[in-house]
This record gives sequence, structure tokens and C-alpha cells, in this order.
Amino acid sequence: MYRRMTQLLQFILILMLVACADAGATDGVPLSERPIAVVATIGMITDIVENVGGERVSVDGLMGPGVDPHLYAASEGDVTRLREADIIFYNGLHLEAQMASVLERMNESGARTVAVTDGISRDELLAPAEFEGAYDPHVWFDVSMWMQAVEVVRDALMELDPESAEVYRQNAEGYLEQLQDLHGYVLEQAERVPEQQRVLVTAHDAFNYFGRAYGFDVRGLQGISTASEASTADVQGLARFIAERQIPAVFIESSVPQRNIEAVQAAVRAQGAEVVIGGELFSDAMGNPGTPEGTYIGMVRHNTDTIVSALLAAE
Repeated sequence: MYRRMTQLLQFILILMLVACADAGATDGVPLSERPIAVVATIGMITDIVENVGGERVSVDGLMGPGVDPHLYAASEGDVTRLREADIIFYNGLHLEAQMASVLERMNESGARTVAVTDGISRDELLAPAEFEGAYDPHVWFDVSMWMQAVEVVRDALMELDPESAEVYRQNAEGYLEQLQDLHGYVLEQAERVPEQQRVLVTAHDAFNYFGRAYGFDVRGLQGISTASEASTADVQGLARFIAERQIPAVFIESSVPQRNIEAVQAAVRAQGAEVVIGGELFSDAMGNPGTPEGTYIGMVRHNTDTIVSALLAAE
């Protein structure tokens, strides 16, 4: 019953958005005379838009700290926010799950919606067999890949507002330089951990791009999407792996219930081994605004430092 009600609400929201796609709140005021109204889904995209758009944009992020985009459903309040935007940026690759159909229908109706992962070659994306033939959407964990998302945002803003093209170009150039430095930092820190100790166990399977880029064996209790529930067999299987490999630390995530990892910890203990919770990582959502973790760069540095410190503590 709940699933049917959710689907009905989504259908109603789609109809409302399509019907109001050309309404907007700009009242015909030229873009050159006002900030561009932008809506972004996840915090990592909001951060890109703020850095590239600067003072030319007013950004409204839909999903704040601790919000799981896999389970997010558009609310009535989102209808106004979406239909009044000049442009909407989202991740794509099914990350936004229930929101995806809303955004796709809006695009068909003439609204400007941009999936930031569209600029990434599909040959670079991971396609786990268990994810029903789709791609892993968590591309921001490879900083070098996320830089391509920055270029997509830059190009979309330049197309929408050509009079400010040079502003977007310069802002993007500066931000990309920061991300290049960040990529180097993560590589440098990862190399501090002996290769055999680079095993990252988390609440859900969100860190595979991180593992591929920086040399970690990544294991998640839940699948790529948190919409799939972990079974008792999943918990026991991961616990056996941790005990056999003598992995010293596992990690919780800010947008996933802590009890899932605590169940694994208890199962490891039942097998006569010990594993500590090495800290909290930010996966599908960033930290609180105004904190270092409330920015993409700060989030990545926090995750990297937390992972490296916990794994090195066992030496």
C-alpha cells in the first residue's frame, strides 16, 4: 500500500511539474539582470554550482546533510523549487531513484535539466553485475572523474548565460586546479597504507570508484543502492571476510543507519575476532553547511584522513 501511494504521489507531482514547466518565478526578467535560479539534487553538485557560478547563481540544494538520494521522494514543496528554476542539475545514473522520472519528464516538457554524469564516457563507469545492468552512480569518489562533472556544469551555465561565459570559465578553472590538488592528496595519503591493509568496509557499496582510483579493496554490506536490504547472510558473509582477513576497522556512513555496521561488528565478535568502527564517512551526502565536511573538498579530505588513520592505527 505504501509503495502504491508513493508511486501515486510521484505521478501527481510529475503532472504538476509538466503543467507548470513554463511558469517560473522570473517574470520575464532577463538573466543579465538577476542571479540564475539553480536547483541541484545532492550536495556535491550544489558545491560545484556554487564554485563555478559564483555570484551569478542562486543555488537551492534539494538534499541536505544525512539525506539518502537513493530513497528520496519529491515532496509537494519540491514542485515549486523545481518549476521556478532556470536550470536543474542532477547526478543521473539512477542515483536519485524516484526523482529520476520527475526530472526526465521535466526535460521532455522543455525545462532545462542536466545530468552531470552525462559528460563521462561510459567506458570509464563501473557496471556491477548485481546492479541490474546499470552503472554505479557514485562517481564523485574518484576526484579525477568528478572533475568532468565540473566541466558539464560550466558548459551548461555558459550556454544558458553566454554574457557571463568568461566568469564561469575562470571560476571553473580555479576550482579544477583545487580538485587536481585534492586528487594528488588522496593518492599520497593512500600510499601511506601498506597495500595489504587497503581494505575498506562500509555500510553500502558506494566507494568502488574510490577503491579503483586509489588502490583499495572495497566491501559494502548493502548493495550499490541503499534501497536493497542487507540480509542475515550478507552480515555473516561480511563478518567472515573481516575475521579471516583480520581487518582492523570498518566504517559507518552519515546517510545510512549505524545499526547495519554494528550488526557486522557483533557478528565478527561472535566469530572470535574484533573490529572497531573506524569513524564516520560521508558517502551520498556531505556534512553540515559551514563545516569543512560541508564542502566537496572538505568531505573528501575528511573521508581520506579517517580511512587512513583507522587503518594505520592497527600497525
